[in-house]
Amino acid sequence: MIGATGVPGPSSRTSLFDSLSQCGISIGVNKEDLRRRVMIPNRLCTAMREAMRLKEATVDMAEPSYVAEEEEPPENPLVVFVNCKSGGRHGPILKGRLQELIGESQVLDLSLVNPSDFVQYGLACLEVLAQSGDSCARITRKNLRIMVAGGDGTVGWLLGCLGELKVQNREPVPPISIIPLGTGNDLSRSFGWGSSFPFAWRHAIKRSLYKAVTGSICHLDSWKVTVAMPAGEEMNLPHNLMELGECTIDQEGDIEGEVPEKTFCFEGVFYNYISIGMDAQVAYGFHNLRDEKPYLAHGPIANKLIYAGYTCSQGWFFTPCISDPSLRGLTNILRISIKKINSNEWEQIPVPPSVRAIVALNLHNYGSGRHPWGNLKPEYLEKRGFVEAQVDDGLLEIFGLKQGWHASLVMVELISAKHIAQAAAIRFEIRGGQWKDAYMQTDGEPWKQPLSSEYSTFVEIKRVPFQSLIVNGDVN
Repeated sequence: MIGATGVPGPSSRTSLFDSLSQCGISIGVNKEDLRRRVMIPNRLCTAMREAMRLKEATVDMAEPSYVAEEEEPPENPLVVFVNCKSGGRHGPILKGRLQELIGESQVLDLSLVNPSDFVQYGLACLEVLAQSGDSCARITRKNLRIMVAGGDGTVGWLLGCLGELKVQNREPVPPISIIPLGTGNDLSRSFGWGSSFPFAWRHAIKRSLYKAVTGSICHLDSWKVTVAMPAGEEMNLPHNLMELGECTIDQEGDIEGEVPEKTFCFEGVFYNYISIGMDAQVAYGFHNLRDEKPYLAHGPIANKLIYAGYTCSQGWFFTPCISDPSLRGLTNILRISIKKINSNEWEQIPVPPSVRAIVALNLHNYGSGRHPWGNLKPEYLEKRGFVEAQVDDGLLEIFGLKQGWHASLVMVELISAKHIAQAAAIRFEIRGGQWKDAYMQTDGEPWKQPLSSEYSTFVEIKRVPFQSLIVNGDVN
């Protein structure tokens, strides 16, 4: 676009900048250009911060509308959430660098700001102002994107909070981009944001911010898990699960055990995987050790070393001759029923007798970038009745891991995992007997699930009706 003076205006500069990137030409990111793109007017940041503090949103929180008329709305408004506990010692330093680049008001520390408050009050403040005629607030809310600096758990936390906008009919839902600071970073890997943030991060951060505001948007299936267990047992739930109290168990299909008269239920949402068995037991032990001795886990490399050592100490390798039933296959306690795509009927599928961990996977990546489902040939897919796995196809890939040796070969991708099924919905029925507990996890957050010798515990997994939005980081 050429201005009245014949000088290229800001939009032509932006267009040239974007065009060069799209053509694969690597160029530096100018700090001032980046700030101009993402900077939200101070009066709006102040209003949002006040709304979160008071936990209410009113039009009186911003300056008068005549001030807003003189403002130019940001082209690509961006808010960054930082988990300073992730990434070893780099979290607080990264937070400072981000604040230097785009301003303190748009970089939020997750230890100080609850993302749920940001969604319920901060974004609501922009919506109230927009309804009052504030065009800058309206455009900022419409074009807003979110960046998350943290691990998969942190990203999932933000996705869950933003998902409430869809439930409350408060669209659009801002898409998320990622600065990977966790141990596994499988969500980050799956969408082109890398396995970890580079050591030369001071130079990479501007490029990441630019990709966050210009990258295309991808869709990701989200899955709700509901657990119904006999009432009376005490539970220590991870932060990504929420108590529901009493609920009704879907008794359609073939149920083998006794259904409890009174139930205690909890639910949560996952984006990568849910698993039951030995892998979850190892994760549970690792998390407890890290909580008890936090000085041992001061970064991703240290975490992986401790995790590997804990895997060897939990009996996943040398157990075939051990008589303790808790160290045998899941077939002793587990029944699996699934619904296939476009079907409303539950279908029972057998649990392989040698399997000691079962995983239902949504992404291609699992366990720090491994691909346990594998790249299956078309002939095999057709033979098994499978389709090529995608993150937005409404299906989960269910596979099994045998003893530790088998799991190790799967994780170094010498072999694929034990393929069990693809499913649009899953129900686990878990029976106790000699087992007192089972171990489960969703997206790396494990818990110990008490089992009853008299009644079954049910775990039901269904796709959330709407998809999450993630920015594609795999651009030049």
